[in-house]
Amino acid sequence: MEYNAQTTYRELYKQGVECLQKAQIAEAELDARLLLEWCCGTNRNTLLVHGERSISVEEFEKYVDTIGRRAQHIPLQHITGEQEFMGLTFEVNEYVLIPRQDTEILVEEAMRHLHDGMKVLDMCTGSGCILLSILHYSNDCVGVGVDISEKALNVAKRNAKRMKALKENLQVSFLQSNLFEAFENQLSDGMDAQFDVDARFDMIVSNPPYIRSDVIQTLMPEVKEHEPILALDGKEDGLYFYRNIIKNAGKYLTGGGKLFFEIGYDQGKDVKRLMEQEGYKEVEVIKDFAGLDRVVCGTLQK
Repeated sequence: MEYNAQTTYRELYKQGVECLQKAQIAEAELDARLLLEWCCGTNRNTLLVHGERSISVEEFEKYVDTIGRRAQHIPLQHITGEQEFMGLTFEVNEYVLIPRQDTEILVEEAMRHLHDGMKVLDMCTGSGCILLSILHYSNDCVGVGVDISEKALNVAKRNAKRMKALKENLQVSFLQSNLFEAFENQLSDGMDAQFDVDARFDMIVSNPPYIRSDVIQTLMPEVKEHEPILALDGKEDGLYFYRNIIKNAGKYLTGGGKLFFEIGYDQGKDVKRLMEQEGYKEVEVIKDFAGLDRVVCGTLQK
């Protein structure tokens, strides 16, 4: 791709598509358009209505660079640094999972059972998108996000500041911990929410690592090479983190408190069984829009 003053917006887009197709990018046309819009500060209407507009040298060079990176299977969201989730825009990078639309099912199900003033714990919080979405769309709720990765928590804290610009009274804090291991004494002072870590939560939500270790190398390059293995690897059978969280969550839930998990498409029966064995009642498996098992939730017996 070489700059030509006569090259139009539409022609540059077509060149981007061709480059991504040669690199076997699955959604070459979509990604080429989104990257062009990001580089030029335009929107999807520009290609339809103003496709003949000229391209500046700066726009061209930026687009060539981003298309080249995408052709190397670097996720589009890592190039732009952002991903939309639940109608909100979150910062993402190589230290956190890219929020996916399927995970919105977890947030929506949790919010069906949420009441004003509840305390919510998000285990394996990553970018914080689950917890921050719940807090953004609720009233007077308080949240704590837990993750083993300090770098992931730094992203979550920046996202919290971004959300506080939209909702000033957002109450959230973060704790670096290996699951519940350091829960009592490592509440960070990075956020200003006041919360008693000895108190119990009304709700725990989690999208833990759940991919079997032997499956990870079969994933698309964007995932296995660029997303954090810590957030993907669910150990030998993919159920390691479910077992640990289910075993310990009861210590931190109020009587009648709810536990919500995102799961892999084939894990519904196993996670439901694990929760029932620990005394959870009304355990449900909820499907996503594709008809696949996506969320398991249950109530701690009072």
